[in-house]
Amino acid sequence: MKNSQPDVLVIGGGNAALCAALMAREVGASVLILEAAPKEWRGGNSAHTRNIRAMHDQPEDVMLESYSEEEYWQDVLKVTSGKTDEQLARFVIRSTSQCRKWMTRYGVHFQPPLSGTLNLSRTNAFFMGGGKALVNAYYRSAEKLGVLIRYNSPVDALEVKDGKFLAAYVGDERIEAKTCVLAAGGFESNREWLKEAWGVNEHGESPADNFLIRGTQYNKGVLLKQLIDLGADSVSDPTQAHMVAVDARAPLYDGGICTRIDAVSFGIVVNKHAQRFSDEGEDFWPKRYAFWGRLVAQQPGQIGYSIIDSKVLGRFMPPVFPGEKANALEELAQKLGLDPGALVQTISAYNAACRVGTFDHTIMDDCHTEGLEPPKTHWALPIDKGPFYGYAVRPGITFTYLGLKTDQTAAVRFQDQPSENLFVAGEMMAGNVLGKGYAAGIGMAIGTVFGRIAGSEAAKVALHQKGHSHAAT
Repeated sequence: MKNSQPDVLVIGGGNAALCAALMAREVGASVLILEAAPKEWRGGNSAHTRNIRAMHDQPEDVMLESYSEEEYWQDVLKVTSGKTDEQLARFVIRSTSQCRKWMTRYGVHFQPPLSGTLNLSRTNAFFMGGGKALVNAYYRSAEKLGVLIRYNSPVDALEVKDGKFLAAYVGDERIEAKTCVLAAGGFESNREWLKEAWGVNEHGESPADNFLIRGTQYNKGVLLKQLIDLGADSVSDPTQAHMVAVDARAPLYDGGICTRIDAVSFGIVVNKHAQRFSDEGEDFWPKRYAFWGRLVAQQPGQIGYSIIDSKVLGRFMPPVFPGEKANALEELAQKLGLDPGALVQTISAYNAACRVGTFDHTIMDDCHTEGLEPPKTHWALPIDKGPFYGYAVRPGITFTYLGLKTDQTAAVRFQDQPSENLFVAGEMMAGNVLGKGYAAGIGMAIGTVFGRIAGSEAAKVALHQKGHSHAAT
């Protein structure tokens, strides 16, 4: 195939792309993967993942109890506030019940959840060795099946005519294929596009200047932008994204999951004026953690401070960097660069409003505040036992939701007409399901389901064309 046109060209090198490549080979098509990153950075954001959210009607190996389609759908509905395509969302949900057997066949192993992952043991299956092990397993399987893989091969442009894919360009090199699967991620590492999308706030700041990128530096959104400019139908808006409150000291790229600050629901979060700005106990952390990056992005200076006391130590996954520690709140404020009087006043008001019942961080407990705005609706314990701890947090963007509109065939659509040979999977179409918000593990669910569909559909089209061309000769 090195000197001939592949049946299926897969652009991208993460979970969705690999699922597409493997499925296309299953169907019998020849496949070429173009991965923008060098081999050592292959896998995109998928290398940083830990689990997949999966429907199951009864206990299955590492997954406890059951997680029905309806409960899964209600979780999606709640985190997206209804900004989702119900038909596609339910399709993804139902499909996840079949994914794990297929994943295991290609070398992915699962393990019971670690302590500290809260209530995910029933809803999410964790990868043994994390996302990096999953990505490596898929690459090994793809190579064994004869999939050709090219690293350091960012695609600069596509040649598309009347909605039909003709070729891709890597620099000056033109690469033709019968069909193409787009799985090249969002535009989260394109700072200029982020700045354009977020604009300037009321303080005269460009919020996107202070965004940290939790994953790969290679997701620039070049093809996403080109296709939208060419008239491809799109979904969501460019400010919507999976955004997490991460340690302000995290690296600009590839900080991954270990830079997340999971203490939020166990204390309070204040802005640089030492004022609270949202309900820290609204819902379980796996359903709320991806809201907090956006909340912090809307604060002056795009910075927040997660503050806890000693009572809650050991109840959450510890961050990679130790936080500031002090025996008195005034001292903590000084270490964090906050006004001591303002912080003490905020915490005093919070403590006075706490109505402590039976604290239990594994359920929606009855510890809440009264007469406080914003309220804290669960897990509200006074912050009164030193030493005290504080973590400066900034918005950590994982992936953007602006994407290409599609349906259950994974075809890219132009003026609501499906392309005959151009398909999309992963972050480039996740906005069909995720108009806003996030629930842990659903990105991998969307990528796995649509990667498999896109690869299968692309292969069928390519092989059908091949059959016709053979018949013509």
